[in-house]
Amino acid sequence: MSADLLLNGVAATLVRTPRLTQQVLHPEGVDPSGAGEAVLFVHGNVSSAAFWQPQLLGLEARWRPLAVDLRGFGGTDPLPVDARRGVRDWADDLAALVDALELTRVHLVGWSMGAGVVLQFLLDHPQRVASVALVAPVSPYGFGGTAGHDGRRVHADGTGSGGGAANPEFVAALAAGDTSADTPASPRSVLRAFYVAPGSLPLDPQLEDVFVGSMLTTRTGLDHYPGDAMAVQAWPGTAPGGRGVLNTMAPTVLDVSGITELPVKPPVLWIRGDADQIVSDTSLFDLAYLGSVGAVPGWPGDRDFPPQPMVTQTRAVLDRYAASGGRYREAVLPGVGHSPHVERPQEFAVALLEHLTHPAAAPSNTPETPGPDDLRA
Repeated sequence: MSADLLLNGVAATLVRTPRLTQQVLHPEGVDPSGAGEAVLFVHGNVSSAAFWQPQLLGLEARWRPLAVDLRGFGGTDPLPVDARRGVRDWADDLAALVDALELTRVHLVGWSMGAGVVLQFLLDHPQRVASVALVAPVSPYGFGGTAGHDGRRVHADGTGSGGGAANPEFVAALAAGDTSADTPASPRSVLRAFYVAPGSLPLDPQLEDVFVGSMLTTRTGLDHYPGDAMAVQAWPGTAPGGRGVLNTMAPTVLDVSGITELPVKPPVLWIRGDADQIVSDTSLFDLAYLGSVGAVPGWPGDRDFPPQPMVTQTRAVLDRYAASGGRYREAVLPGVGHSPHVERPQEFAVALLEHLTHPAAAPSNTPETPGPDDLRA
């Protein structure tokens, strides 16, 4: 990662593993493989570990905060992403990193797509997870092409999801390294319009530049973002391919709802904004919802291709998690979009610290809105 993306007090370390070399951000003076309980932050799509820097600097000294760049993002090796494995390339990379740093158990914090990676890691290595925080998480059934609270696929082949759902102008702007706000599809414009809620603007100018630079570390192409696609007859004419980022979240390959069956269930924090336009029951990135409002022509109607109820699906899975012996707490931040840690860092820090020190002790699935007394420094 370019040094100009690092905030004062944050350092970057390259960690070699048998799978690939991964870049880890951490506070200066903190040994990634040293003592202390590790809190490992996993970023989302079209971003990098740089988005987590305020959290790295703000977490109490008793914790060892680390943020990893996923393959194809930031300073980690840009190896191809095999979407036939869902998000397992990244989850396996995470396991290799945990091994290399000799971490026995970790607290995992995953944002958006990164939350899917974290839940896949939990499925594969439940004994190594101390707790899980899901930040504006992708649905347990992936992104696009499903219906109902139980994630039923609209089409068996995942039509409506995958690499064909990307905006080609946005992909081109990423590839060109566009730092301007000259078009609606530039990374800076997308950050302002969709990563955060309008009420969160303006962002701190230095941080905004860091976040845009972080987005621009995204490798583009068939093996990275957005990946390949299959043309199909059914509306909206695209089905997932087997390569690249967006295809990892197709419902044909991503289903982490099996966390409900784990014999040991670590406590979960689900934190989200109520103005999220990306992960929502009315997502502006879901082709079915866009069809329902006339933005994508030819929509066959609610009976044949309803919008994906992403938040409803997550709640249904976490309710089953709680009903089968797990524990979770839902924190909803009013007026916040897809990036609670960016938009309301203090409130996010309070919720995360409470989760780490006093996790949900029993099935606790009533949404919590932090009040004034919770916003202490």
